[in-house]
Amino acid sequence: MQNGQKYLYKNRPVSYQKMGAGPPLLILHGWGSSGQVMVPLAKQLATLRTCYILDLPGFGNSPEPEQAWAVDDYADLIQQFIADKKLDKADLLVHSFGGRIALKLCARPAGQQLIGKVLITGGAGMKPKRSATYYLKKYTAKILKAPFVILPSRLREKALTKLRQTSLWKALGSSDYSKLSGVMRQTFVKTVTEYLEPCLPNIPHDVLLLWGRNDQAAPLYQAERMEEGIQNAALVVIDHAGHYAFLDRPTHFTSITKAFFEE
Repeated sequence: MQNGQKYLYKNRPVSYQKMGAGPPLLILHGWGSSGQVMVPLAKQLATLRTCYILDLPGFGNSPEPEQAWAVDDYADLIQQFIADKKLDKADLLVHSFGGRIALKLCARPAGQQLIGKVLITGGAGMKPKRSATYYLKKYTAKILKAPFVILPSRLREKALTKLRQTSLWKALGSSDYSKLSGVMRQTFVKTVTEYLEPCLPNIPHDVLLLWGRNDQAAPLYQAERMEEGIQNAALVVIDHAGHYAFLDRPTHFTSITKAFFEE
């Protein structure tokens, strides 16, 4: 295993680990996590694939991007990484936020050339079903911001910054959002407000959707929507597992994953 390697992208380092032998497999982690959480799974796959486990910019040992990124920016990074490393037809194994990147990349003409098989677990990107509580928080936030709209831009931003620091404002946001600031907070907003259903019909790859039945972060209906929209997708559900199915049921998860990538 080669630890702590750096790939330079737009003059900023992206940290990654490399292990195993065989055709290339890129492994992408979820939001608020890092490549390290994927290492135990990568070790189990190292007899089948040369695994590249990235720390996406803003996570793990990779610094934040200089400006807020959208999902397309992360997809650009992965596309360039594959091209620069000359990883012909790399497979993908992605979790949660990594699923957004995979959907974007695979729907591109370049992604169709560069990517082989794709395994998505707990993948995000589908428009969620919203509760009444969500809409109550959303419109309460709009009401709180409304008085500042008439202020000059400099004063408005100063006032909104103070508002965002209040306990009431933090209570209105998600736990992920409240932990963030600056570039990564803006990146989070760009990410979660983009729904990727339009990508699905443009994905020709063989896609395995490997889902924990009890996933609360990316509920099973989202996987079902992906299966319906992607022509060559198949959904396999793991009982007694949640959003981190590869940690909840590691042996079961690994055996299915190996069977998929051995074909």
